[in-house]
Amino acid sequence: MQKLILSLFLSVSFLTLSAQTPVGVQEKTDIANSSNSVIEFESKVVDYGIIDHNSDGAREFKFTNTGTEPLVIKNAKGSCGCTVPSWRKEDGSSTWSPGENGSIGVKYATNRVGKFTKTITLTTNADKRPVILTIKGEVRPPVKEESMPVRTPNGSPLEKK
Repeated sequence: MQKLILSLFLSVSFLTLSAQTPVGVQEKTDIANSSNSVIEFESKVVDYGIIDHNSDGAREFKFTNTGTEPLVIKNAKGSCGCTVPSWRKEDGSSTWSPGENGSIGVKYATNRVGKFTKTITLTTNADKRPVILTIKGEVRPPVKEESMPVRTPNGSPLEKK
């Protein structure tokens, strides 16, 4: 009975101690994640509308760092290979001073016919959650060229008048 009580006491003690955060670790984590940079976009959605096949698919999302500390864009990733984001990069990231304007460029592959809705996911120091930007629109099919002559019924020998 004493061994059972001792083992239960040790188990509860171990679980309680392992759930505690060591002193100083939480403070360092809070400092690393705290930032007074704020990214504000003119619009988080770019609507291409209806565009022609193989037309220019380049657009941009304009933003401002409205915070009091530099804004760092760590990564920008498209939801698929047909959506390619671009931004000012220095050593793998980008920095914008407080009040500075910037843009995230995006190029959609307009050789794909039909409606589309794609996203770009931004990782920044402004927030722990990523910023989601959206592009949408529709690409018209290419114009078909007539390669065979069109038959007209006038003068056909089988047609009776």
